[in-house]
Amino acid sequence: QVQLVESGGGLVQAGGSLRLSCAASGGTFSRYAMGWFRRAPGKEREFVAAIGWSYWGSGTISYADSVKGRFTISRDNAKKTVYLDMNSPSTEDAGVYSCAAAASFTTTANTYDYWGQGTQVTVSS
Repeated sequence: QVQLVESGGGLVQAGGSLRLSCAASGGTFSRYAMGWFRRAPGKEREFVAAIGWSYWGSGTISYADSVKGRFTISRDNAKKTVYLDMNSPSTEDAGVYSCAAAASFTTTANTYDYWGQGTQVTVSS
């Protein structure tokens, strides 16, 4: 069983930067693929970024087209933490960001096994 706790959300100005963190406990973090998803008010949950695992640390990385070039996902297996660095966010990036863990690399929400509670990101224009 894996428990995930997100942090780092808050208010950020459009064009600024924000780092989200997701700390894991339980399970073998280094063997899980990790993903970030978000849900804006009135919208469906959508994929943001995912990072796989490898024996050397990080594995495959994938981003939603809407965040490619602006957001960066990374992981620190020693700290059992995955990060999402948000650069130049726009108001379109606001929402509740949740991290999730899966046994194998995937960008599909319903294939993730464990979820955090989420952290709110608000972007001011």
